[in-house]
Amino acid sequence: MSKSKIAVIGAGLMGHGIAYIFAAAGNRVSIYDPDKLALSSVVGRISEIFELLEQPPEELDNIYIFENMENAIEQAEVVIEVIPEQLELKKALFEQLILKTPQETILATNTSGIPIEQIAKDTKEPQRILGTHFWNPPHLVPLVEVIQSHFTDPKIIQRMLVLLTSVGKTAVHVKKDIPGFIGNRLQHALKREAISLVENGICDAETVDLVVKEGFGMRLAVMGPLENSDLVGLDLTLNIHKFLLSDLDTSTEPQKLLQAKVQAGELGMSAGKGFLKWAPGKADEVRTGMQRHLVKAAKERRDKQNY
Repeated sequence: MSKSKIAVIGAGLMGHGIAYIFAAAGNRVSIYDPDKLALSSVVGRISEIFELLEQPPEELDNIYIFENMENAIEQAEVVIEVIPEQLELKKALFEQLILKTPQETILATNTSGIPIEQIAKDTKEPQRILGTHFWNPPHLVPLVEVIQSHFTDPKIIQRMLVLLTSVGKTAVHVKKDIPGFIGNRLQHALKREAISLVENGICDAETVDLVVKEGFGMRLAVMGPLENSDLVGLDLTLNIHKFLLSDLDTSTEPQKLLQAKVQAGELGMSAGKGFLKWAPGKADEVRTGMQRHLVKAAKERRDKQNY
């Protein structure tokens, strides 16, 4: 696939990682951010990713920094916005992008929660807008959910899937624009049941996490839930569902335990206490361990793709 011209609007936490992904694959990447501090530091932060993943930094030459958005998006084949999760802010940006880019330019919003339809519906060319939900950190987590609203031209969905695959991402097509898309719905369904188990005195938070990490979580990276259902047999899955599903948590609002902890300021690692207690240094230890795990997996994936 020929190299593409990508514009990234937003140079923050997600933006610099997304810029790295495309630049490292040899694409020309333009970056714009109205925050001059974020813009001035973005090349250095991208350079740190190359160092983290032990890659030669030559591809940094594919990065171009602009203090003017019109110059950044000029001739771009794909524009990806990575700005704050504020609906009106995103809508205003896409109105500008539609006016200032050719009709064949793909316009993508990196959102983990706002429905694509709400961003696109009042614009002049809603068929050009799709969602690209990169997972944090985007340079380490391979998945990208590509979301279409009922406005989106199916042709640009396919173009985006091909582009993302060409830079080494695992791109999946979310065919209906539903809240949470795919990954977050699965993730929060698990969290709802996990909180319910603690709230109802079945076990403590440490036990919930231990059961996941030392039990079925060990196989999730290589076998998804539906693969596992086929493995054990759908007849067994059906029989379990017949007696188990009616007993699972079906809360339609956040559980009282979660609400009480937030109201008490027990926000998690940042506060030293959440579902678990976080002694000084423990949170950093866990964060470091997670990064080491993701970096190792990213390197192995890259080496396998380059083999």
